[in-house]
Amino acid sequence: MSLVSSLKHSIFVRIYAGLLIVCLCVALFAQLLMDTINKERVQSYREDMATGAFYIVSEGLAHQENETQRDYWLSDASSWFGSEFKIVPIDEVDFNASELRRFEKENTVVRYVSQLTSADVYYRLPDNQGVLTARISQVTEQQVRAIAVFLLDDLSYYITLSDKRTRLAQLEEKFSFPLAFKAVTALDLDSDQMARLRRDEVVILLQDTNTSKSNSSIKVIVPSEISDMAILIGPVPLFNWFPLNLIVSMILISMFLISLGVYALIFPLERKLQLIQVGVSEVSKGNLEIQVQVIGQDEIARLAATFNAMTSHIKRLIESQRELTRAVSHELRTPVARIRFAVDMLADTEDEDSRFMQRDFIDEDIESLNGLIDEMLTYAKLEEGSPKLDLEPVNLRELLEQIERETNALGKPIKIVTKLPNAKVEAIADRRYLHRVIQNLAGNALRYAETTIIISAGVKKGNAFVSVEDDGHGIPEADREKVFIPFSRLDDSRTRASGGYGLGLSIVSRIAFWFNGRMKVDESRDLGGARFVMIWPIKPLTQILAADELTQEKSERDFDA
Repeated sequence: MSLVSSLKHSIFVRIYAGLLIVCLCVALFAQLLMDTINKERVQSYREDMATGAFYIVSEGLAHQENETQRDYWLSDASSWFGSEFKIVPIDEVDFNASELRRFEKENTVVRYVSQLTSADVYYRLPDNQGVLTARISQVTEQQVRAIAVFLLDDLSYYITLSDKRTRLAQLEEKFSFPLAFKAVTALDLDSDQMARLRRDEVVILLQDTNTSKSNSSIKVIVPSEISDMAILIGPVPLFNWFPLNLIVSMILISMFLISLGVYALIFPLERKLQLIQVGVSEVSKGNLEIQVQVIGQDEIARLAATFNAMTSHIKRLIESQRELTRAVSHELRTPVARIRFAVDMLADTEDEDSRFMQRDFIDEDIESLNGLIDEMLTYAKLEEGSPKLDLEPVNLRELLEQIERETNALGKPIKIVTKLPNAKVEAIADRRYLHRVIQNLAGNALRYAETTIIISAGVKKGNAFVSVEDDGHGIPEADREKVFIPFSRLDDSRTRASGGYGLGLSIVSRIAFWFNGRMKVDESRDLGGARFVMIWPIKPLTQILAADELTQEKSERDFDA
C-alpha cells in the first residue's frame, strides 16, 4: 500500500505522520526562534559591553585641550585597545531611526559584518556632530586591560578618594557591570596575584560555571593610586548562547505548540467517536433508524459504516423474524390440517386400501413439512449472521453439467439447455452454496416454464455469473424486487400443490449477499420469460461484507450478462 493510500485509509497513520510533521515543524520553529532570540541577545550584549568602553574613550578625548592632543591621545588609545579609533562626521554614516534613538540614550550602535566576522561600533560624541568608531574582530585580554587603563586615566583627574568614588559611581551607570573601590585584603587573591597587583599589573580572574550557579564571568582588578585599594571591575558576564531560562522557555513553547498540534490531530477522531457514541446510545434506546454520518475512508469511517450496517441488519432481522413467524404459522397450518384430517379418516375407515391411501397422504404432508422446515432453517442460517463459507476454486462447467443431470432426473416435460463455459473457467465460491443457488433457480424456472429453460455460467469483466432463463409469462418490472421477499407470491391464486414455499429466491438472494455479489431479475432475450442472474467477484473474498447498503449500491449497477 502506498503512503498516500495509507494516509487516506488509516487515521492512525495520519496521526503518526502528523505527529512527526508537528515535531519537525516545532523543532524547526524552535531553532529559528532560538537563533532569532540569540541574535537579538548577542546584539544587545555587544552594545551594552561597548557603551561603557566607548564612553570612557570619549571622556578621555574631552579632557584633551586641543586637536593635536586629541589626535595623539586617540592614537595611543588605538594602540592600547588593539583596534583603530576614528572620528567621522555623523552625516557620513547612514543611521536608521532605531540607531538614532540609541544615540539619544547615549548608547552605542553595533553593526555586525558577517562576511568579515567583525563588528563596527559607533558612539556619538557630546558635540553631536561626530561619532567615535572602531572595527572590532573579537574581544581580547588586551582590550580588557585597555579599558582598565582608560578607567585609571579618567580617575586621575579626581584627587580625593571621595571624588574618585563619586566619579566611579557615575561611570558605573554607563557600564553593564559593577565598578567599585575595594580593599586589596578583601579581594581574596593568592600570592601570585598579589605580587602582580603590587607591580601595578591588571589582574584578570575567570569565574567558570563549574564553580558557580551563575553564568561564566570575569573580574578585573585594577591597581589604583590609593594605597591598599584597588578598583574591582565586574563580575563581567560572558555571553551564554543557551541560558537555562531561554532553554526552559523554548521547551515550554515547544510543548505548547506540540500540544496544539496533537489536539488538532486528535480532535477530528474525538468528534467522529462522539458521533458513533451518540449512535450507540440511540440504538440502546431502541432507535434502529439512526445512521451515523462520518465522512472519510479511515478506520473510524469504516467503523461508522459497519455500525450503520449493523443497525440496518438488526432492523432487518427483527422484521424478518416477524415475517417468518407470521408466515410459518400460516404455512404449517395447511399440512397439519391435512394430517389431522387423514388421521380422522384412518380412525373412521376399515377399508385397507383407504388406510394405505391416507397413510400415503400423511407421508406426503410430513415430507412437505420436512421440506418447509429445511427451507426455513437454511434461510434463518443465512439471515442471522455470517455463515461459514468454504471458499475454493469451482469449475463452472462441471457444476452446470451436474445441475443438468439432476434437473433432468426430475422427469419434468421441460427442455433443459445448458450453455457451458470453457472447461478451464473457474470462480472462487463455496461450491455447496453455489450449487444451491443454481438448483433453486432451476427449480423455480421449471415451475413457470412452458417448454424450455436455459442455464448458463461464465466470467465477464472480473465477475463470475450464473443465469437461469425460462419461457414462462415473465415477471412484471414493478414486481421484480418482490420475488426475493420471504414467503411472497406474485400469483395469489396459486396453491401449494403447484410447489414452493416462497423461500427459494430469498435463500438465493442471501447467498448472493454473502458471496459479496448480487441478484438481478429481468426479461430473457432468447425465451421471453424471466431471467435470474447472480453475479459475484471471481477473486477470493478478503472479508465478509456486513453492509446491506453496499449490496444495494452494487445492485444499482447494470450488468449485461
